[in-house]
Amino acid sequence: MIPSTATFLIWRGDAQGGAFQEYRIGISEGMVVLDAVHRIQAEQDNTLAVRWNCKAGKCGSCAAEVNGRPRLMCMTRLGDLALDRPVTLEPMRTFPLLRDLVTDVSWNFRTKLAIQPLRTRPADAPDGTWRMMQRDVDRPQEFRKCIECFLCQDVCHVLRDHRLFDRYIGPRLLVYTAQLEMNPIDAADRLGDLKDLHGIGYCNITKCCTTVCPEEIKITDNAIIPLKERLVDAFYDPLTRLARALGLRG
Repeated sequence: MIPSTATFLIWRGDAQGGAFQEYRIGISEGMVVLDAVHRIQAEQDNTLAVRWNCKAGKCGSCAAEVNGRPRLMCMTRLGDLALDRPVTLEPMRTFPLLRDLVTDVSWNFRTKLAIQPLRTRPADAPDGTWRMMQRDVDRPQEFRKCIECFLCQDVCHVLRDHRLFDRYIGPRLLVYTAQLEMNPIDAADRLGDLKDLHGIGYCNITKCCTTVCPEEIKITDNAIIPLKERLVDAFYDPLTRLARALGLRG
């Protein structure tokens, strides 16, 4: 059983400043945090700004920090929170604040444009198609589950604490790069960009991004570490370096 009422401390403000504002509302079994925000909007304060769309955990729009942890508000049940104390709602701290719970995540989309797109290799069958193993087809499918909520970017200390937006693309875009790199028909070489432009070396594989992913993508183990291994093989393995120097590898 959950209590009949709950208290919420919600950040109100913009880039110039703000403060937490307290709201107390009636709640019921099965409600999620986004339901509570909508009730506050409807019954107490219709100026409260929040971004949302599907309310089904598939669009990523309602990403925020609930009690200090990056989460989707539509997938966070009130019954799973400690309601004997106020529930704190804040915008994602990594990105510029627009207003209240809404942040500007456009940096992610601009940075994504700098990643080399898919470049298909020549077809290897007489009928103009490709031949590949099913396991190679399956491997990048996990990364397609990403809903671009950017919770992984929000929790990444390289972006959140060190603000290295000009040197590091972050876990979401490393997942996108892995999706391309592991595509069995891709022929592009993004390893040099990962090393020199996209800053994969800044990731110290703490797995904080994996922890907050609502789609349970194994970001660190299945995307970032394999990319790091490929980069080490290409640039630091002595034989591979020699082959590159002799022009035997692209």
